[in-house]
Amino acid sequence: MPSTVPLVDLSPWFAGTSEGRADVAARIDHALQESGFLLVTGHGVPDGLRTRTRELARQFFALPEDVKQRYAVTVGGRGWLPPGVEANGYAEGTETPPDLKESYSAGADAKLGVAEIDGFWFQPNVWPHEVPGLGEVATEYMRRMRALSDHLLEIFAAALGLAESHFTRHTAHPTYTFNINWYPPMTHVGPPEPDQFRIGPHTDFGTVTVLDRQAGLGGLQVCTADGGWEDAPFHPDAFTVNIGDLMARWTGDRWRSTRHRVLPPPASAPDEDLVSLIFFYETDHDARITSLAPPLGTRTYPEVIASEYLREKLDAITMS
Repeated sequence: MPSTVPLVDLSPWFAGTSEGRADVAARIDHALQESGFLLVTGHGVPDGLRTRTRELARQFFALPEDVKQRYAVTVGGRGWLPPGVEANGYAEGTETPPDLKESYSAGADAKLGVAEIDGFWFQPNVWPHEVPGLGEVATEYMRRMRALSDHLLEIFAAALGLAESHFTRHTAHPTYTFNINWYPPMTHVGPPEPDQFRIGPHTDFGTVTVLDRQAGLGGLQVCTADGGWEDAPFHPDAFTVNIGDLMARWTGDRWRSTRHRVLPPPASAPDEDLVSLIFFYETDHDARITSLAPPLGTRTYPEVIASEYLREKLDAITMS
């Protein structure tokens, strides 16, 4: 059975022909209506940057526990998220065991000069001195991801027949988070508990998520329109892209913020470990998000302020 997650080559968009741009926009509109997920190639991000980011991250995760502990934070912080601090299933109101992962988290750090805003949304990034080069490489990766995310938002606007800046006019000083997730082997963490996942079922919260993942038996699954689960397809050159709750709300539910999860590997693959690079893009912290009215949207939501909406979502997945 063919996957509901399509592969879209962005090259025609960047080539600039009106026909090519229109075709890319139409294909993305269809993907986000039907699946909420797609794979994109032709994005222009160098393979070497992706590889080097992952290599340096693995050096950090291989450090002794007491060394990593120096960088420990909770959800929303900048540094190491140890095992047990996050359970994404809680975002749906489902009590689940903690996710079987560790993360290193960074994000937007260009301060506004307002302490109460900067203290959460624009915290300084912290880089382990035990892994020279990780900060420099990860910062370049985030720069590339922000640029790609803005290009995607421009394509999204074109897909809806709106001005190209319809979404990006709200990303002049955006908030975003970059999580490097390590999914340890089961030989490291032990067998999963009932209903325990590498990442529990959830939807993302922001506008667009750009994921660089590795193929594995314990991998990403996407919830289909009929409520079933399917393995997300993998392409070594592609990023996996999906929208979050804020973008679904912004489009009046024209597009799907789709549930997804990451499975632990089967017992036959106890040594499998994977590293994913996940860029969660949002908007300016004070952006006012108003749903697109019909006929573009299908439902009108009350206006929200992006940072207030997102903070509530983040609080829900934090293990106390």
